[in-house]
Amino acid sequence: MKKKMHNPSEYKRWRRHKRVRNRVVGTPERPRVCVFRSNTHIYAQIIDDTAGKTLVSVSSLKLELPKAAPEPAPDAEGKAEGKAKGKKKAKAADAAPAGRKKVLAREVGRLLAEAAREKGVSKVAFDRGGYLYHGRVAELAESARKHGLEF
Repeated sequence: MKKKMHNPSEYKRWRRHKRVRNRVVGTPERPRVCVFRSNTHIYAQIIDDTAGKTLVSVSSLKLELPKAAPEPAPDAEGKAEGKAKGKKKAKAADAAPAGRKKVLAREVGRLLAEAAREKGVSKVAFDRGGYLYHGRVAELAESARKHGLEF
């Protein structure tokens, strides 16, 4: 079945997701962890496909990270210590902190593992949702493994 989509990368992800879902099925003994990644946030659910129920749902929507450390004060000459020269470095300092999305993904993985433990779930099947196992998806999975989920 060909799904009508205007964005080719979205269509490719949809096709990969269908391939993954043909193999990965959530059961009561081993529910499925489904991951969705948007541009700004990441969401994860633990789903029992036989009953059609979502057991646990966690997202980065309401998570807040600690603010970045303040920049060092300028010295007598007006230059900040340790700050590299160049326009690219100055623009990067004004943007969001580097790795913020990965930190959020790690936190979502930790919260997912804790919520699963409260529900009595320890073994799960990981559904990467058509995304490559890389970046934020991998960070979420590794954090969930580290905090007690087995997959």
